[in-house]
Amino acid sequence: MRANFILVALSLAVSCTLGVETVVPTHCGVYKGKSSTQDGITRWLGMRFAAPPVGDLRFKPPQDPQCIDGIQEAFQHGKSCLATGVSPRDAKTSEDCLFIDVFAPTDANTTSRLPVFFFIQGGGFNSLSNPSLDGRGLIEASNHSIVVVTFNYRVGPYGFITDGDRIVPNNGLRDQRKALEWVQTNIAQFGGDPKHVVLGGASAGAASISLQLAAYGGKDFGLFHGAAAESISFATVLTVEQSQYQYNNFTQRLGCAKGQNRTFTSSLACLRSKSAAQLQAQNRNIPYPGASGPPLFMWNPVVDGDLLRDITYNAYAQGRFVKVPMLIGDDTNAGTIFTPRDTSTLLQSDEFLHNQFPYLKRDQLTTINELYPNLNTSCPATGCFWRQVSDAYGDMRYMCPGLYISSRIESCDVRDTWNYRYDVHDPAQVKDGLGVPHVAELNAIFGPPNVNGNAPVSYLPGGINAQVVPVIQAYWTSFIRTLDPNKHRYPGSAHWDRWTGTGQQRLLFKTEGATTMETVDHNTQQRCQYFNTIGPSILQ
Repeated sequence: MRANFILVALSLAVSCTLGVETVVPTHCGVYKGKSSTQDGITRWLGMRFAAPPVGDLRFKPPQDPQCIDGIQEAFQHGKSCLATGVSPRDAKTSEDCLFIDVFAPTDANTTSRLPVFFFIQGGGFNSLSNPSLDGRGLIEASNHSIVVVTFNYRVGPYGFITDGDRIVPNNGLRDQRKALEWVQTNIAQFGGDPKHVVLGGASAGAASISLQLAAYGGKDFGLFHGAAAESISFATVLTVEQSQYQYNNFTQRLGCAKGQNRTFTSSLACLRSKSAAQLQAQNRNIPYPGASGPPLFMWNPVVDGDLLRDITYNAYAQGRFVKVPMLIGDDTNAGTIFTPRDTSTLLQSDEFLHNQFPYLKRDQLTTINELYPNLNTSCPATGCFWRQVSDAYGDMRYMCPGLYISSRIESCDVRDTWNYRYDVHDPAQVKDGLGVPHVAELNAIFGPPNVNGNAPVSYLPGGINAQVVPVIQAYWTSFIRTLDPNKHRYPGSAHWDRWTGTGQQRLLFKTEGATTMETVDHNTQQRCQYFNTIGPSILQ
């Protein structure tokens, strides 16, 4: 009690004397950020939103962090969460990784009530692929009228293992909700409005959006009020029972299975005794039962009857999701970065798809092959089926789920729903055969300087696609500010018409920053209709 009283008194004193310019009191700690006169933005990096998930807290739902007296410096990003298949010696990662970053206009104050953009990074729930993003580009594009939040959540076994008994499932998703709760409690101190929070996310981050909307049967806890989802991913979603082979195999490899180690009372206690380096040495994907090879991403959310009560297709078919305005879209060639370039036969194409979606039946694969004939005339040749399997996988996992959710939202009387296709060609990516690859638009949405040096050269000032940056940022920040992408759209850009399941109209982003409305082509509609039909049977 005494420590909490001192903390509260210190927080109030700091807020009155120094304001929210750099020093901010949260409900459990006072953080000092850094202001930049160059861009007029203050950054608070590496703040704890949950206790370190280590020791006895490993594999447990996120807990409140320990409150610390005094002012803590928030000058550096916290370490990223441990990823599947990554060396335990990677100094940029740690099991102690539940940190949150806030970017806000320096002139914001506790009464500003600015809209908040809460971005969930991707990585297939097996890694975090967008660490240390900077919110500067979006804040500048909004005329310094929004707050941007980024954060880490547990992935791989740390976030998604369960033993069917003592381990609460889906802790990675629970981390996300913990961060959202932190925003509700604290964001006003940074100038944000807890009643205007817009979710953002790419790939698994966009999948997270779809799952958070459907969480607890679609009950609205008031944690968010709109969403912008880039490349929603529908992976195979197992039940807790179906996923037990993953836990059993992991404990076996670590010497923690029943009969292997008599020092501990349970396999879970044994797992918690291991160092993170020992876990990482065995943290690799294995095949689904009945598959010939491991999937790209094995650790995934599971249907647990609590947070997730059904697979994604079913949840949306039955209308069990929070109804909020949404932007949803995908890239033209979402599958190319995932599929094996040396795919040379139809059998190899089928094998890849079956390894990702093990409940696919032979007749379903036959239909998919009919819907996606191989147009490569170089066969037989190494890799001549690469684009065929890329097209099928990209539509099945990304394009069609996004179109499906758009239609389901609209059919549930949420008129404020917009869809897009990103078809901005980067010369280097096209030359490499990738076309317009998965989440390429992330470079433009955050802006080339703010994505850790990963932006293609064509997006940089003077490049052929430099103009797409202000165009897409204007749509995004307009949606973040007003829940309508059109109110502050870039001069000369197309009016973004709302999505309807009957009209199938979406915005097309083109090379050099051009935009226009298009109708989803007949082949895509036909293919997606089929995937929508089989989605529940293959546990998407």
